[in-house]
Amino acid sequence: MSENDGQGHGLKSLDTALSVLALMVRFNGPRSLSDIARECGMPPSKVHRYLASFVQAGLVKQEGKSGRYDIGPEAMQLGLAAIARHDFVNYAADRLDELCSETGMTVLLSVWANQGATVVRWERGATPTDTSMGLGTTLPLLNSATGRAFLAWAPERAVENAREAQLRRASRNPAITPDLTPTRAGISDMVKRTRERGFASVEGKFIPGLVAAAAPVLDWQNEAQAVITLVGVDPASIAPGAAAVEALLAYCRDRSVTRTPS
Repeated sequence: MSENDGQGHGLKSLDTALSVLALMVRFNGPRSLSDIARECGMPPSKVHRYLASFVQAGLVKQEGKSGRYDIGPEAMQLGLAAIARHDFVNYAADRLDELCSETGMTVLLSVWANQGATVVRWERGATPTDTSMGLGTTLPLLNSATGRAFLAWAPERAVENAREAQLRRASRNPAITPDLTPTRAGISDMVKRTRERGFASVEGKFIPGLVAAAAPVLDWQNEAQAVITLVGVDPASIAPGAAAVEALLAYCRDRSVTRTPS
């Protein structure tokens, strides 16, 4: 009771602890104890006590070799649960099962979260797809259809850090992106082609045996609020003009709130 301000405003120590967690959410990746303490303006010993409690609760994880701290699985689950209950997600997902039935393909709904394209809804298609993807999976920007759709339609500020990090990785290992030159010019060219077609796609070079096509659900600024992705096994199903692609584009158009030209 001594920590309560007497007006029902909560516990000061809990407020302080949660401010540490909120700060970590804004980081782009793992940070050391000293970095977190400096950003919080607190002594490292005090921050360490909060972090130890968060680690025990699964809200924070500590990397073995470096000892750095990052957002843990329980924090991610909280975030995903909040996103999945958001009105725009419910609206975008309203008839995913019908799209799944119409195309016979697995359907994913992804949003930009956890510094990546994160799957928050999933409808499994009639054709089995052998993949480890599932709810909470974060898909890469450069070599997934979902990621490429976000590259083409998400706000630049949202994807910039992840794009640059993955571009550096791909430039060291070009085999990661066999159909894309891992340079800024190469990405710009791919984004231009994607926007012209209205959807992104990848073939079985990335996940053997699987193909995917993805299109955005746009807001009034013509920016992606979510991306809908079809996953299957037939390369013909993701070709421009294919029935499944046309169904995907119609679904996304129906759920987009685009700006009316002046």
